[in-house]
Amino acid sequence: MADQALVVIDLQNDFCPGGALAVTGGDEIVPLVNDMIRHADHVVLTQDWHPAGHSSFASSHPGAQPFTMIEMPYGQQTLWPDHCIQGSLGSDFHSGLAWTKAELVIRKGFRPAIDSYSAFFENDHTTPTGLAGYLRERGIDTVTLVGLATDFCVGFSALDAVSQGFRTTVRLDACRGIDLNGSLDAMLRRMRDAGVMLEDHLSD
Repeated sequence: MADQALVVIDLQNDFCPGGALAVTGGDEIVPLVNDMIRHADHVVLTQDWHPAGHSSFASSHPGAQPFTMIEMPYGQQTLWPDHCIQGSLGSDFHSGLAWTKAELVIRKGFRPAIDSYSAFFENDHTTPTGLAGYLRERGIDTVTLVGLATDFCVGFSALDAVSQGFRTTVRLDACRGIDLNGSLDAMLRRMRDAGVMLEDHLSD
C-alpha cells in the first residue's frame, strides 16, 4: 500500500549473535524481514550510529558496569557495552539483510551526550530524528515495525509512532528482545496500552 511503510529497526551486526550487544536469536529474523521488505512499497531502516566514547557506554563512566542505570540530564539511562561505533563492522547491517530497497536510512545515537532508542526521537523525547516529517511528506500514515530489540529500540519507536499519529503495528515474530529485568513484558504492556497493534504470525 502506498500509504504504508515498513520500518526495520537496527538489524546490525552488534545486535546479532557474536556482536557487542547481542540479542539472543537476533539473526533468526533476517529471512522473515527480507520477505517483508520484498512485499513492502516503502522501506525505512534505522541504524544505531554512536561516536566512540558515547555517554551511554559504561566505559565512559569510570567504575560503572554495563546494564546498570544512571541519571542523565534527560532522565534515566541504561549503560551499555560499547556498540555500533560509527564505521565499525559492528555498526554495519547484518550481511544477510536485503536492505538495498530502503528509501531512507535514519541514523540515531550520533549525538555524544544523548542516547537514542526511538526512530523518531532522541531519549530526551523532544529532539526529533526527522522521520515523522519524512513519512508525512510522503503521505505515509501507517507503519509496521520489525527488528531489534523489541523492548528497547523497537518498542520506543512504536510508542513514538503512535504519539505522532501513525497507525502502528509491531510484528513480534520479526523482532527479538533483550528482556533486561523484565523489560520485555513491561514494554509489551506499554505498547498495548498506547494502542500499538501487536501481531505474531508464528502464533496464528
